[in-house]
Amino acid sequence: MIEDIVPVSDEIALSVGRGRVLEDDVPIRGHVLVELFGPDGELKETREVDNLVVTAGKNHIADRLSTSPGGAAMGWMEIGTSSTAPAAGDTTLGAAIDRNALTSAIDAGNVITYVGDWAAGDGTNSALREAGIFNAASAGTMLARAVYTLIDKGALDTLKITWTVTIG
Repeated sequence: MIEDIVPVSDEIALSVGRGRVLEDDVPIRGHVLVELFGPDGELKETREVDNLVVTAGKNHIADRLSTSPGGAAMGWMEIGTSSTAPAAGDTTLGAAIDRNALTSAIDAGNVITYVGDWAAGDGTNSALREAGIFNAASAGTMLARAVYTLIDKGALDTLKITWTVTIG
C-alpha cells in the first residue's frame, strides 16, 4: 500500500491593535484680518495672514481641557512693531506697544472668533507689524502671534483685528 503524506498547517493571524499606534491629529489653525479705517470710517487698508498658535497657547488649550482647568480664558489682544517671524517658543510679541481687552470672543462649534479694536488715539504708531492674543491684561499666556506687512495707524485712525482660530 502506498501512502501519501501531505503536511497540513493552519495559521491564524489575530490583530488586537498591539504594535499599532492610533493617531488623531487635531490641527489648530488661525487666520488674522487687520483693518485700518480713516477718520471718516472708510476702510483704508487691510492685511490677511495666517498665524502661529505657539507652544504656550497649545499647552493652555490642553490645560483648559483638564478636570481642573488652569489659566484664564483669552481676553486681550496686543499690537506691536516687530517684523520678526513668529516662532513656536514665543511667549510675548517682539515689540509690543498696546494691549486692549477683546471687543468680542465668539465660539461657534470648532471656530473661535476674537475681535480687538483700537480707537482713534489708541495704539497709534507708524510701524504696526504684529499682533497676539493673551489671557491677561499684562504678561499672561500668549495663544497665538501673527506678523503682517506694515500698517501706519495715524492718531485719527481706528484699527480692527478679527482673529479666527479653528480647532480640527
